[in-house]
Amino acid sequence: MKRILVTGVSGLLGLNFSLQTAARYDVYGVFHRNQLKNVPFELVNTDLTQFDKVDNLLDIVKPDIVLNCAALTRLDVCEIHKNLAHQVNTVLPGKLAQAATQRGIYFAHISTDGVFDGGRGDYSEEDAPNPINTYARTKFAGEQRVLEANPQALIARVVFYGCSLSGERSLAEFFYNNLRKGQPVKGFADVFFCPLLANQLSEILVEMIELRLEGLYHVVSAECLSKHDFGVLLARKFGFEEELITPVSWYEVDLRAERAANLSLRTEKIESALGRSMPSQADGIDQFYRLLQDGYSQQIRSYKTISDSVPG
Repeated sequence: MKRILVTGVSGLLGLNFSLQTAARYDVYGVFHRNQLKNVPFELVNTDLTQFDKVDNLLDIVKPDIVLNCAALTRLDVCEIHKNLAHQVNTVLPGKLAQAATQRGIYFAHISTDGVFDGGRGDYSEEDAPNPINTYARTKFAGEQRVLEANPQALIARVVFYGCSLSGERSLAEFFYNNLRKGQPVKGFADVFFCPLLANQLSEILVEMIELRLEGLYHVVSAECLSKHDFGVLLARKFGFEEELITPVSWYEVDLRAERAANLSLRTEKIESALGRSMPSQADGIDQFYRLLQDGYSQQIRSYKTISDSVPG
């Protein structure tokens, strides 16, 4: 069984990926402050922003694959803690890619749709990024550091939702938690994206890794929509009152970080590599519904030992 090292394992994608692949890979999940319990894979506690620990980590674990999911992802937090965002989102990916390359380890890095300014949408991998906030700028710089260290590395630009350790991290959880209580919410009608369910994304990432894909890929849904319409789609699936969702502009909300308006991405490259279409929004919401009906969200939260202490 091949060994895979997953950084950021307590994050939404890192945890869901590790849980789904634990039967197929010998998974080692790296966390810093957010300890897990009773997970079906090995845990490694280390602060990777102490960059001298990166080489030692790889020498001890000896992975065949490294998947870097570690990131500081909250846009407004990144505006406040710009140096930490730089360390986690820019410097760390380069250090990991360099260390993995020196040891002949296949390296995959998770980036973001947010590297674009959202001025027009319909972006392909050939379009030049133009990040407009600290999170996006540090993530794009991280892509560049990875490719400088290893031009054969895999970089997946993603956007996703799903079940998180706290039960409150993803947009789907925000809508679900409020709407099931009958609480009104706001949804951005002028921000467009193409999210995948984290479980779907995890399966696609496994395929990409097994194919040993290299270079840059947009790994998102084939269908894009506004964040307001995403909430409406979820409400209809769960039988909630969609009228509780008020469409608003992101300009009307007090936010530190500027939001990119249209982050629709083209998916022809990944679809050609995998020989199939990317999932639709209905596909993802249907699976999210089934997961919650089956108690998956409670299962995820059962792995938590302490409250989330570090945004990311």
